Amino acid sequence: MVAVVRALMVLLLGQVLLGGTAGLIPEIDQRKYSDSGRHTPERSDINFLKEFELRLLNMFGLKRRPTPSKSAVVPQYMLDLYYMHSENDDLNIRRPRSTMGKHVERATSRANTIRSFHHEEALEALSSLKGKTTQQFFFNLTSVPAEELITAAELRIFRDQVLGDTGGSGFHRINIYEVFRPALAPSTEPLTRLLDTRLVQDSHTRWESFDVGSAVARWARESQHNHGLLVEVLHPEESEGSEEVERNRRRHVRVSRSLDVDEDSWVQARPLLVTYSHDGQGSAVLNSNRQKRQARQRPKQRRKQHQRTNCRRHALYVDFSDVGWNEWIVAPPGYHAFYCHGDCPFPLSDHLNSTNHAIVQTLVNSVNSNIPRACCVPTELSPISLLYLDEYEKVILKNYQDMVVEGCGCR
Repeated sequence: MVAVVRALMVLLLGQVLLGGTAGLIPEIDQRKYSDSGRHTPERSDINFLKEFELRLLNMFGLKRRPTPSKSAVVPQYMLDLYYMHSENDDLNIRRPRSTMGKHVERATSRANTIRSFHHEEALEALSSLKGKTTQQFFFNLTSVPAEELITAAELRIFRDQVLGDTGGSGFHRINIYEVFRPALAPSTEPLTRLLDTRLVQDSHTRWESFDVGSAVARWARESQHNHGLLVEVLHPEESEGSEEVERNRRRHVRVSRSLDVDEDSWVQARPLLVTYSHDGQGSAVLNSNRQKRQARQRPKQRRKQHQRTNCRRHALYVDFSDVGWNEWIVAPPGYHAFYCHGDCPFPLSDHLNSTNHAIVQTLVNSVNSNIPRACCVPTELSPISLLYLDEYEKVILKNYQDMVVEGCGCR
């Protein structure tokens, strides 16, 4: 019975997301869904539901339903971005704003998709010499659709506080390079280009953001040029000091699992590549809240008692757990979609937000019943932001257009 309810919820969700127009969803024999649970849908209906769910997933840019493993990790930074970019009245949660580079703040206003990538640990190359630690990272970006335009990208590296009694100047320099050509032999150096650099203070614990947008944008266009990034951490020169001091200084920048003191903390502290892109559809992520607020701030029209059956917006909450999508949608758990329903009677009142064509059609209907009345449909829609894991367990924050009904009218 649970599967039956879930199948019906998929249909309901489809009606909300795909418009629910007449003829879009064929009738399915309701007798097959009795409370006794002894009847099951026919095979043709089950196949239709699967195809219909696939159509919904394609609308989200997915080729199949994601099935993330229990070990899949959602970076805290992506959660912070979601709460910063979303308006979630149900949870009423306010999260602190994460450290973000200024180049990224500008880019988010031009992006409707944010993706995060962890590096391929099997391909990393770590080198630690006195005074310098280098780590080469490779990020697999093949899951980024070709039609998306990357507007910015940042490499985020976490560093711990180093206590003041370790001596030294109290500063480290972190350089980020693009690898143009890998090292041809262990004794040779790779061919690189400096992308960003930062002088950081030992006494601070925070994430550092580095601009790697030019390299990532080129990799998205021409994947054969993706040879990864090289992170170089320059340590203060020490004329004296113990091996413990040297280990502490190198360990405070989390560039490798092998340098991490706490193995458990590596899951959230490992380097993270974040891309900001736009697929050419709809507005940017940061604009979604503004659109919602503007729509909700419009004055509401008072309705008389006899007008309650007329065309208007009704409450509808879509719970992703009802269709099993909570397995891959991280946030929100659901959202208020609303729907439009009601009569469009003759004569059409001003508050019914009618078009001239709807007025004419209703007028003709009043004298010729063969012509149908105007329909109650959404006239204004707003987007929502979804945080989810795709088929490759990559975490994505995306702005989806026309998901919430803000206004209804006769059309």
